[in-house]
Amino acid sequence: MAQAVEEWYKQMPIITRSYLTAAIVTTIGCSLEIISPYHLYLNPKLVVKQYQFWRLITNFLYFRKMDLDFMFHMFFLARYCKLLEENSFRGRTADFFYMLLFGASVLTGIVLLGGMIPYLSESFARIIFLSNSLTFMMVYVWSKQNPFIHMSFLGLFTFTAAYLPWVLLGFSVLVGASAWVDLLGMIAGHAYYFLEDVYPRMTGRRPLKTPSLIKALFADEAVVVARPANVRFAPPPAEELHQD
Repeated sequence: MAQAVEEWYKQMPIITRSYLTAAIVTTIGCSLEIISPYHLYLNPKLVVKQYQFWRLITNFLYFRKMDLDFMFHMFFLARYCKLLEENSFRGRTADFFYMLLFGASVLTGIVLLGGMIPYLSESFARIIFLSNSLTFMMVYVWSKQNPFIHMSFLGLFTFTAAYLPWVLLGFSVLVGASAWVDLLGMIAGHAYYFLEDVYPRMTGRRPLKTPSLIKALFADEAVVVARPANVRFAPPPAEELHQD
């Protein structure tokens, strides 16, 4: 059993493995009171006035107390982060890292701006950890890129992956969790999906092109497609060329 878990862990792609490890270590450290959550949460005043810039990162690593909700989010993180990195972003580690960086920036910006809006500032002030939202963003992006996959929710009913974020949002409301957290993840996920997939098809321009600095940090391996042996690729017959 232990060997199987070790193999599963080692086979994870680098970004998924690093984020999952950091999240588990941080959450366990807080549960054992080795780390204080008060040193991790997002506090704009402490970031700006006392230069505690690490809070911009650490608030994405703590998943509150270790309970059923924590297990659910670890499952979502391990599954959908891995699926994205291995499939949609295969051979594009830098692009995947940039997607997470974009999502984290959007979520942080929404919370900071929301805290300045009257009547909404109190709701946004309660959002001091964005780890769940970033996880939900990855679920949303995956569902948009794989909309026709059939899924089952706890064996109760089936649906296509396009509705997965809404199913999980409804489940969060039923168990008494904050819908704001999931909605923020959906907003960030949709922003990325629109700018990366929809907008380039409409205009031919790609606004979320990964900066060369980030690409230099990751040595992406080329995706090689094997060609079957003894297969020759001949031009089409002349009559087919003149059919149109």
